[in-house]
Amino acid sequence: MMRSLFSGVSGLKVHQTKLDVIGNNIANVNTTGFRASSVTFSDVFYQTSQNASGPNAATGTAGRNAMQIGLGTDMASVTVNLTGTGSTQRTDRGLDLMINGDAFFIVESNGQTCFTKAGNMNIDPSGLLYCMTNGATVMGWQVDALGNPIVNQVSPLRVRSPENENIAPEPTTQAVMKHIIDPNDPNVQPDADGHTIQIPFYDNLGELYMAKFKIKRDAATPTDGSLTAYNMYLADITSGSTDESILITREPNATTGALEYRMLEADEGFPPISWGGDTYEAGEGTFQVDATTGVISMVEPVTIVPPKIFFNSTSGQFVSVGADGATESSVNFSLYEDTVVNTFPASGINIDFSNITMYDNKGKSTVKGFWGDVEGGYAGRAAGSLKGISVSDDGLITGTYSNGEKRSLGKIAVATFANPSGLEALGGSLFAASLNSGEFDGIGEDIKAAGGNISPGALEMANVDLATEFTTMITTQRGFQANSRIITTSDTMLEELINLKR
Repeated sequence: MMRSLFSGVSGLKVHQTKLDVIGNNIANVNTTGFRASSVTFSDVFYQTSQNASGPNAATGTAGRNAMQIGLGTDMASVTVNLTGTGSTQRTDRGLDLMINGDAFFIVESNGQTCFTKAGNMNIDPSGLLYCMTNGATVMGWQVDALGNPIVNQVSPLRVRSPENENIAPEPTTQAVMKHIIDPNDPNVQPDADGHTIQIPFYDNLGELYMAKFKIKRDAATPTDGSLTAYNMYLADITSGSTDESILITREPNATTGALEYRMLEADEGFPPISWGGDTYEAGEGTFQVDATTGVISMVEPVTIVPPKIFFNSTSGQFVSVGADGATESSVNFSLYEDTVVNTFPASGINIDFSNITMYDNKGKSTVKGFWGDVEGGYAGRAAGSLKGISVSDDGLITGTYSNGEKRSLGKIAVATFANPSGLEALGGSLFAASLNSGEFDGIGEDIKAAGGNISPGALEMANVDLATEFTTMITTQRGFQANSRIITTSDTMLEELINLKR
C-alpha cells in the first residue's frame, strides 16, 4: 500500500508539470516566434520480488518471469517543437520578416550569440537592426563596395551608418542620340531655326544642367551626293534648378535703368565650352541674347564650326559624326574653367550618334538626346539621402535613396542545427546552442542555401495547436485525477488496516 501511495504522488507531480507546460503553450498562443513544448513520461524504478529463471531440464520445471512492481513515473523530456514553420500573420510592414523553413535568425543579446524565430525588426537610433521581441541585435554579413556580401564572421548589421545615410553624386559622362531625322521636316532645312534637342547632365556636385542643341541640314552638302550632312549647333546651357541660362546675366541698363539681359564675359563666369573639337569663348560672337526676353540665338554665320552628322543618302543609315571626312560615331561635349575649381567632369560628356537614322517620318523629326549610354550607364546622378530600407527574400537589405539609387546595406545570415529541438530556451523567443543541438560556426548560412527563404511583410506566429493543447489538457486532468484516486484509495486501505485493532 505504501508503494501505491508514493506511485500516486509521483503521478501527481508529473501531471502537474505537464499541465504547467500546456498552460505555457496556451499563454503564448499569440507570441511571435514562440515554439510549443511537449512532455513525455517514463517509468523510473522497479522493486523485484523474484528474479527470472530459465527452464530446468533435470527437474522438468518451466522458466518463470521476474516478478517486479513499479514504483511510479517521472518526466523523460520536455521537448520544444522547433522544426517547420508556424502560422503566418500578414503585416505588410517591410521590416517584419518570416523565415520559411527550419533556419533561425542570428542575434546578439547581452554579448551572447542567440537564435530566434521572431522577425519583428526595427532600427535603433544608432542604426542597428534589432528584434523588437527581445531587443537583440540582428547579425549578418557586411557588404563590399559593389554591394556583394562578405561571407565571413557574422557581425551586427548597422544599416543606417554615416556611410549609408547619403550617396555621393556622380557626373554624367555618356549620352546617346536616338530616333529619326526626317529630311522632309521643315524645321531641319538649312534656312530653318533647327530641330531642338535637349540633353540633361549632372556635374561633379550633382547639380542638373540642360544642354540645348539645334540640328539642321548643312546647306553646303549636295543633296544628290552619297552623303547627307546635318549640323548640330550648341544653342544654350541652362541650370536644372532655375531653368535659366548659365551664359547670360541680367543687370540695369546704364541709360534707362531697365533690367536687360546680356552675355557673360569670361571673367564673369562664362565657361569655355568644347564642342566637337572646337571651343566656344565668351564674346566671340557665336551667341547673341535678346535684351528683353533673354532668349539666346546664334549669330549667322557662326564663328564655331559645329560637328556634322553624316548619313547615307540612299539607305538613311548613320555613317559618322564630326568634321568633314570624320569616321567617328561620337563627339565630346565639355565645359571647363582654368581659373576656378571646375565642377564639370574633366572628361566631358561623350555623345553617341550611332543610334539615329535619316528616314521619312511623315515630315516630323523625332531625334532626342538621352543621358547615359545605350544601357543606361554613366548617366550620372544627384546626391541622395536614405529614404527607405527593404529586405528581399534572400535576406539582402537594400537602401533606397532620394535620387532613385539603390544600395546593398548588408545581408541577414541564418543558422541551422542538426537537432534544433536541442536548443536551450532563454525566454523572449531566444534560444542558445547546447551540446545536444550542435554548435554554431560563427559564420552562418545564406537562407536560400539552407533550403528556405524570407517573407517580408509577415511574421511567424506561435506553432501552438489549441485543439491539441485542450485535448492534452483533458487527458492530463484525468491522469491527475486518477493518480489522486490512488492516494485516497491507499489511504482508505491503510485506515481499514488500522481499524483491525478495534
